[in-house]
Amino acid sequence: MTAEFDQFLALDLRIGTIVAAARAQTKKPTYRMTIDFGKEIGTRVSCGAYTNYAAEEIVGKQVVAVINFAPKKMGPETSEALVLGVQNPSGDGTLFLSVDRPAPNGGKVF
Repeated sequence: MTAEFDQFLALDLRIGTIVAAARAQTKKPTYRMTIDFGKEIGTRVSCGAYTNYAAEEIVGKQVVAVINFAPKKMGPETSEALVLGVQNPSGDGTLFLSVDRPAPNGGKVF
């Protein structure tokens, strides 16, 4: 399937820093992460299966997320941003997509 460039432009991809992480109240192992997207956007909650990391290991990590999807219910949790990732080569979890140097929270990905 080929996507049009306008479809990509419809996604609001931003850099954010995880400021808190804890196990979510979901059926599958999932973290509830609070992510700081800077003054303009504020913080958002994201739930994701990044449990191959320890919760304390991901706090402070900068991630790439889609912030303009509608909130998604995951059991009793609500995810307000979709953090992007790729399957761990060992197959035991997901790896974050992130930046190679510090970037401003809320920075637009293009």
